Amino acid sequence: MSVSTLSPRGNTSRFIAIEGPIGVGKTELAKRLADNLDAELILEEVAENPFLERFYRDGRSAALPAQMFFLFARAKQVEGLRQSDLFTDVRVADYLFAKDRLFAELNLDPDELALYDQVVTNLAVEAPVPDLVIYLQSSVDALLRRISRRGRPYESRIDRAYLEQLTEIYARYFHTYDDGPLLIVNASQIDPVHNDADFEQLFQQIERISGGRHFFNPASAAIA
Repeated sequence: MSVSTLSPRGNTSRFIAIEGPIGVGKTELAKRLADNLDAELILEEVAENPFLERFYRDGRSAALPAQMFFLFARAKQVEGLRQSDLFTDVRVADYLFAKDRLFAELNLDPDELALYDQVVTNLAVEAPVPDLVIYLQSSVDALLRRISRRGRPYESRIDRAYLEQLTEIYARYFHTYDDGPLLIVNASQIDPVHNDADFEQLFQQIERISGGRHFFNPASAAIA
């Protein structure tokens, strides 16, 4: 089926950020949205982090360097965004800068977290607030299936307990999120990346949002 293309004019959000736990499909959805909006795509530098594989293999012993790499990479991207004209082009990102603190809280011990917070304070990052945040929720079972399906070797070490903690942290964060419009998507039973009907429904929902908190939970959706 043909999928409508959103116009970057009118009420369409000019800066959209997509968030959610590992395996939920943030990056692929960001790519498809950016392609349909003819938007600039902003991706976090996951593959470039040289400490990530060691973190998934060894756990806490590699958590701090992995976290600091992400912090500096994300801060650099955010600074570039802040200095650019957000009103000229449409941008779609596969993360919020605030996620960095969520992962730090989960992965670092108290002393490491205190050091992390000192570095963040000194960086004084002023992240632009998205016009719309899309939060992809999912069950842990669905996340595990998707992680297995995409077959990244280092992610094979992610266990259920870690994902349960991560999904809980995300849920708490977005329960009180009020920095701007928020669309909460139940992504357990839909696939807006590969299924055109799911993508069309999600696009229509995005078009209608001008503010506030919204939920997208289609009664029935097919997974490709």
